[in-house]
Amino acid sequence: MSEIDEIVDAFEFLDDWDARYEYLISIGEDLPSMPSGLKTQENWVKPCMSTVHVAAQRVPEDPVLIRFVGDCDTAIIKGVLALLIDLLSYRSIEEIRRIDVDSLFKRLHLEEHLSPNRHVGIYAIVDKMLERASTLASLQEAG
Repeated sequence: MSEIDEIVDAFEFLDDWDARYEYLISIGEDLPSMPSGLKTQENWVKPCMSTVHVAAQRVPEDPVLIRFVGDCDTAIIKGVLALLIDLLSYRSIEEIRRIDVDSLFKRLHLEEHLSPNRHVGIYAIVDKMLERASTLASLQEAG
């Protein structure tokens, strides 16, 4: 079972969208704090209506792997951010690029339950995560 399957199974276990919203909010509340020094222009997800920052970092024990940290000022989007951080962290840049985030969003039916603006915002978060990871990977290759 893939990690996307596991996430979808956890959501499908919940009866309705109110319960799913509560679940997203609770995982967002569990997201570790992002150091304020990482809340920079380059880590800011500009197209998102919420204030979202996301940064990519090397995993010290295995520098090929990338992990993400982030923060958001909106509970529901912070939950989506937490899901994405969990899904994309501790992977190589190649693995990150191969993950089908579209499939996750479709299978969770986020399109149907989030406003169009929020939908644009969550894809902007994914794009920013890929951009930050790619920048980090290219710095390592150059160094």
